[in-house]
Amino acid sequence: MSTETPGIDPLQALRAPRDPACDVFLTGPVFLDIIFTGLDSAPVRGTESWARGMGSSPGGVANMATALARLGLRTSLAAAFGDDHYGEYCWDALEQGEGIDLSMSHTVPGWHSPVTVSMAYEGERTMVSHGHEAPAPTPAAGTPAGTTGTGTPTGTTGTGTPAPAFPHCPPRARAAIASLAPGRSEPWVAAAARNGALIFADVGWDETGRWDLDALPDLAHCEAFLPNAEEAMRYTRTGCPRTAAHALAERVPLAVVTLGAEGAYAVDGRTGTAAEVPAIAVEALDPTGAGDVFVAGFVTGTLADWPLADRLAFAGLTAALSVQEFGGSLSAPGWAEVAAWWQLIRTVDDQDPAALERYAFLDDLLPTTARAWPLRRAVPTIGFRQ
Repeated sequence: MSTETPGIDPLQALRAPRDPACDVFLTGPVFLDIIFTGLDSAPVRGTESWARGMGSSPGGVANMATALARLGLRTSLAAAFGDDHYGEYCWDALEQGEGIDLSMSHTVPGWHSPVTVSMAYEGERTMVSHGHEAPAPTPAAGTPAGTTGTGTPTGTTGTGTPAPAFPHCPPRARAAIASLAPGRSEPWVAAAARNGALIFADVGWDETGRWDLDALPDLAHCEAFLPNAEEAMRYTRTGCPRTAAHALAERVPLAVVTLGAEGAYAVDGRTGTAAEVPAIAVEALDPTGAGDVFVAGFVTGTLADWPLADRLAFAGLTAALSVQEFGGSLSAPGWAEVAAWWQLIRTVDDQDPAALERYAFLDDLLPTTARAWPLRRAVPTIGFRQ
């Protein structure tokens, strides 16, 4: 269940009648995440470990989709769902619980949902996943992929050449989020960019070891590239993440490098403007999905046309709030959590005035009253936490 503060639309002042109905489009695999928390240490071979808490939630690309939707962005997701109980649960949780548009998604008869078990301990996580690539969607003639026209997910034949679960013609949107991989180009990325969407992209570890930016062909379509510090330095052959950000800004309009506990650094390649915002110190319960929440916060600020430093601060804040709850999509904060944090933090003694000023832009966004901190963003489907 989302706890989004009613009435907060970060793009309200910018909306016009001819704007796309969709703010952000994204695609990818949806996993059922089962999360164990409260482990004292990493599991040890040959022993049984007991966790003090557990829960389940939609994971994978659902983490990002949920984070975007809870920040008030109209989000459209194209994904494959199994026709098992896991798939039904994930579909309902995203469509009914979070208000995410799944009209471009589809169910696959006989295909089981991918599953990830995540174990959180000492601020880190270990994951074990299982799944098979979904067959390509083959909707019935005259029926849009994803629904029967009444919102009910439709199926496929369950046969055919395996292919990613996304449409060849993505919907018109303000933005789209892609995950880049060496040597791979996704036709939908170029199509979305041609239709006016700003492309935001992250990247995974380069298993080839080449770390060649030219091997990321879809980077040419990107508005913003958001690697972590290690990825940025390897791709640019530099020894400093800030130097790496400036080098990446020669290839994309916006280069954002996350610095872990140090925060984030960004460079606007169009203007040469750079910004750095330190991380917010929190007690981390589960870091699952924090990177996705960071991207969602940065996308929100960019679409709302905020100054670069405000975008970084907001992205870092939402990520910090997310790690204080377990689960990727369950932990994504909405405006209610942001408002409650901002109300609380100003009552804490010995706060650095300069640090508080960094977040003063929230005053123009948030209601004057907020629910008391801490908030529970969602109730887990299974399990409890002590």
